Amino acid sequence: MVEPMKTVCLVLHDVAPSTWVDYQPFVEAVDALGKVPMTWLVVPDFHRHDALEANPAFRQLLDARVGRGDELALHGYYHDDCESAPTTPRDWFMRRIYTHEGEFYRLSRDAALARLHAGLELFERYDWPVHGFVAPAWLMSDGTRQALRELPLSYTSDPQHLYRLPDFSAIDAPGLVWSARSAWRRGLSKIVSDQREQRWREAPVIRLGLHPVDMRHRFSRDYWLDTLARLLAEGRTPMTKIDWLARQRGQLERAA
Repeated sequence: MVEPMKTVCLVLHDVAPSTWVDYQPFVEAVDALGKVPMTWLVVPDFHRHDALEANPAFRQLLDARVGRGDELALHGYYHDDCESAPTTPRDWFMRRIYTHEGEFYRLSRDAALARLHAGLELFERYDWPVHGFVAPAWLMSDGTRQALRELPLSYTSDPQHLYRLPDFSAIDAPGLVWSARSAWRRGLSKIVSDQREQRWREAPVIRLGLHPVDMRHRFSRDYWLDTLARLLAEGRTPMTKIDWLARQRGQLERAA
């Protein structure tokens, strides 16, 4: 019996012109490892002052990454939360303590659909294939879920699952992610990630979810590069999220 292929997906969050300075040394180090396709979660206008339309050089960089076999996915539109002030304790926690960037956490179906259409139109304008949408901080309102059911996208995700669209069927896809804003958070993140990696040794896929802040500290940056190199050395095949999903679908169809 042939052993199932084990995969690793390298995912760069919050991709924008202003975050490229954080990611560039890491991406160059990954490229030096060999052919490792990545999924780039692209924000069309990061924090409303970093529009892709105003940065042709960065768009050319993304063109080149697509040409290398990388995947670009839509990651919100502004990646900030400028909706009306929270009105409940839970909303206050989610939108002011947990994150200030849950752009799609409170959007109605119509508002979410308008913002998603704007993002997809930008991808189309620059001839970037797009299959996935990932909400900032993985937070989605019911209205956002309704909107996603109406769009020609293949998947969305949360920290531990990929969801096929439009029916939101869940697929286990465990992911490692850090909170790297302070030294104690980085230390705790490494402990938790090491434990999870051991627990997931037999998982068909492990996702590595990186953020720009991870790249600003040698401790966290080295962790991600070392972890990727180790998983590759252990025989995991690097794939983009959409390629892994396509492979999973093919396996299901062959088994049917």
